[in-house]
Amino acid sequence: MKNIARFLKDESGATAIEYGLIAACISVAIIAVVQGVGTKLTNTFQAVQDKLVQ
Repeated sequence: MKNIARFLKDESGATAIEYGLIAACISVAIIAVVQGVGTKLTNTFQAVQDKLVQ
């Protein structure tokens, strides 16, 4: 029983899990921003190309 109680009180892995969740959230945010900027850049280059072709 002492081993089980000690295991339940041990929180050493919780910090690693929290850091992993934070890293995952930051990664998702970066991907969303890059996709948004990529779309805007594509539209900008397409507009420049259209003006040059005319």
